Amino acid sequence: MSKENEKADISRLYERALYHACGYSNEDLEKPRVAIVNSWTEINPGHIHLRELSKYVKMGVADAGGTPMEINTIAPCDGIANSGNFSKYILPSRELIASSVECVIKAHNFDGMVMICSCDKIIPGMLMAAARCNIPTAFLTGGVMKPRTFTEGVFKGKTFVTCDIKEAIGMYSAGKITKKQLDMITQETCYTSGTCNMMGTAITMACIVEVLGLSLPGTATITANEPEQFKIAIKSGRCVMDLIKNGIIARDLINDKSIRNACKVALSFGGSTNMILHMCALSHEIGGKLTHDDFEILSRSVPLLAKFKPASNYCITDFHKAGGVTSLMKKLTPKLNLNTKNILNLTLKESLEQVKIIENEIIRSLENPLTNEGGIAILKGNLAPEGAVVKISAVNPEMLQHKGPARVFECEEDLRDALYSKRIEKGDVLIIRYEGPKGSPGMRELSIPAAVLVGMGIDKSVAMITDGRYSGATRGPCIGHVCPEAYEGGPIAIVHDGDLINVDIPNRKLEIKLSDDEIKERLSQWKQPKQKMDIGYLSIYSKIVSSAKYGAIYKI
Repeated sequence: MSKENEKADISRLYERALYHACGYSNEDLEKPRVAIVNSWTEINPGHIHLRELSKYVKMGVADAGGTPMEINTIAPCDGIANSGNFSKYILPSRELIASSVECVIKAHNFDGMVMICSCDKIIPGMLMAAARCNIPTAFLTGGVMKPRTFTEGVFKGKTFVTCDIKEAIGMYSAGKITKKQLDMITQETCYTSGTCNMMGTAITMACIVEVLGLSLPGTATITANEPEQFKIAIKSGRCVMDLIKNGIIARDLINDKSIRNACKVALSFGGSTNMILHMCALSHEIGGKLTHDDFEILSRSVPLLAKFKPASNYCITDFHKAGGVTSLMKKLTPKLNLNTKNILNLTLKESLEQVKIIENEIIRSLENPLTNEGGIAILKGNLAPEGAVVKISAVNPEMLQHKGPARVFECEEDLRDALYSKRIEKGDVLIIRYEGPKGSPGMRELSIPAAVLVGMGIDKSVAMITDGRYSGATRGPCIGHVCPEAYEGGPIAIVHDGDLINVDIPNRKLEIKLSDDEIKERLSQWKQPKQKMDIGYLSIYSKIVSSAKYGAIYKI
């Protein structure tokens, strides 16, 4: 309905009266109404500054002739939740975020929206909501924390970001640093707001948003709360008004070609394994059929051009100074579909023609890549018949192939106890099961045990395998997303202590050294355990969530 017809429609008077109570005038309501969808919260460093950013976005919307109206959604923090049994709620929150945004946007019939967001599940949830609502949409991701470079003391000259804190816990457990040094790292590393300054899921997804064309160039890797970001915020507000005027809606930008471009770019900089879950889910929202099997093909189609903490010494601020996402895309041009469009109404080809390459060693060229293939591999075998995921770019070369006896743990807590009490032996293959989407339920993240493994210095002799998942910033021989998961009777459910496990990443193999008959016999004796949650959201989630192979989406 046009604004003129809406104004004349007597049935809309009650709606307008209620908006008057919120402080909006008739003049305001005659303009395009733009939702400022903000995941601001006081309990998450990636979001605590977003209320300030929204002021600048609103300025941009208002300057361009729109009426900004701020709404909100939840923003739980993976890192904080990982401190206990609470991270089971994090991946399931993605669906709540997507649905909460969808409900408000559709119920209030907004003309456009700007998504202000950061972090691991919030960006994916908002992407899913954008695809569902399919109205003119721009994104403003929250920017990164400043890295901490110590200027004195034992750590003088060393730069720390959040992933270094988790590894420091392992170093302390192994007696490599003192409690005083550990306290210094934990108390001083996170000293500004912003997203974790490492190649975790948060930055991976922010970069993906930029590749999809939904945020302005340079947005993903910018430092939070800097004047440069405030300018981008104003421009983002103006930009959504241009989208409204030109009738450009979300699915004009989110399509199979742009999704595959985004996956390729993320694979070329060693992005998070969690992006597989989120990009499969986003594909599903637009009627696509992306699964984790496709990432094996995509990863083999592009080289690895960059690596960042914890897989290298470079942080995301270094990436930004080197030209960020646009510079990497420019170098990757022959591998990308250049016909996709962005919120500036430019094709990728037109956009990249404006990019000047800054020569550096941080972002390699196609002629001089770090490796000839992208950062993720999909392994298969009798331990993971439907596949498992590993961040190959973060695995030490000497652990690309490994055989060892299984050490079986029924949950993350048991593994943590074994690590902290130093009961893990060199050569072990740690099997952590019943942590998948249904079995956990919620597919929690084993990032702290994985980082402790590195900090203790045993990541070059011990492998980890789980039907759960890891942090995007995990490094080492950590294999996750094993499908089928244990709760659904996957072979990981019948592994015994001492079974020989073969990990062969170059040949994409993940095997248990048992005969087919022995596996079949063990599976015939297996009984599905009682579901761990019988009330609340996770009880519902466990009944309707799909396999990780398809993105852990609702499947009803």
